[in-house]
Amino acid sequence: MSDFFDPLETRDPAAREAALMAALPAQIAHAQASSTAYTELLAGVDAAAVSSRAALARLPLTRKSSLSAAQAARRTLRLGGYAAGMPRRIFQSPGPLYEPEPDADGADPWRIARALHAAGIRAGQLAHVGFSYHLTPAGAMMEAGLRALGAASFPGGVGNTELQLRALLDLQPEAYAGTPSLLRILLEKAADAGQALSLRRALVSGEACPPALVAWFAERGVQACQCYATADLGLIAYQTEAREGLVVDEGVIVEIVRPGSGEPLPEGEVGEVVVTTLSPGYPLIRFATGDLSAVLPGASPCGRSNQRLRGWLGRADQSAKVRGMFVHAGQLAELLKRHAELRRVRLVVDGEMADDRMTLLAEVEGAPQGLDAAVAATLRELTKLRGEVSLVAPGSLPNDGRVIEDRRSV
Repeated sequence: MSDFFDPLETRDPAAREAALMAALPAQIAHAQASSTAYTELLAGVDAAAVSSRAALARLPLTRKSSLSAAQAARRTLRLGGYAAGMPRRIFQSPGPLYEPEPDADGADPWRIARALHAAGIRAGQLAHVGFSYHLTPAGAMMEAGLRALGAASFPGGVGNTELQLRALLDLQPEAYAGTPSLLRILLEKAADAGQALSLRRALVSGEACPPALVAWFAERGVQACQCYATADLGLIAYQTEAREGLVVDEGVIVEIVRPGSGEPLPEGEVGEVVVTTLSPGYPLIRFATGDLSAVLPGASPCGRSNQRLRGWLGRADQSAKVRGMFVHAGQLAELLKRHAELRRVRLVVDGEMADDRMTLLAEVEGAPQGLDAAVAATLRELTKLRGEVSLVAPGSLPNDGRVIEDRRSV
């Protein structure tokens, strides 16, 4: 495959960045005017001045916990005041957390068609949708994308695998959109029955799909690509036939920040994925996903020119309970602010429960005398706990986004 969903995918990166930054002030102003929550959160912010990544990075983060708390406290506003007006549909995720359809006027409100196209699904084909249509939006997200692409859908949902297998054999769909685990079950059940399915392309999400499973699908004639999407944000990034990272969607601005803070990290560093959407219906600004990833250098061999993410690398919301006190990633981010000499840190907790030991490993080059004692004092001030400090050479700590490592046995 060498064709693209639209010309946006192959834009000059500088032109794309200029377009995103040109759209950002209007989105900030729209959020301030249309979302009660952002009217408060961004009070005093000059929207016209937020026209660069540096200016964006000075705005506060929004977290799922913020959405949940606002929804619980502001029931009369239904969605906690974050939505811009009344959406066409509202869904529920575990928590419970309620999410609106982000763009009531768009044919593809979660922007999934781009990922479906990259996975090889085309107009005129039939796709079996293996996501839930009950409460959560995943099934609706895929169906809207397929409709925008000009493809038809069969709403298989989850469960009822015997009926789903019957539909697959009767309707002979070319494509699948759903979880990788359900796709595997359906392929195995078909093989057990001595039947071959017609599926050739798949867009999978919602679960991990390691390379070994992608290869397992390929051995059975199904080329599967993954996408990274959430109910809040819609499509964030998607895999292409190059299978080298996930290409960022054209309708979002992605930052990678230091876990526990909103500080942007340079290309290649692992940190938390933070997303700003250009959706008018649900204008989330600097939404912290809680997921770890990193920006890959260079452009994808497939010809798409947007940023690429390495994929899901773990969770950023790290914490550990030490001697009855919780230690959070945010405390270590504050420590780094106070000691600019330090590059990367990792707090290692070991020993036995009730006899915990904390050691802060800190990368530094040419440490001034007394730095370890000063850092230890800051660590105690921030966490209310004593800990050892070990200064190590730059590059000693793995670039995996982990700032707290709990080595204690359960």
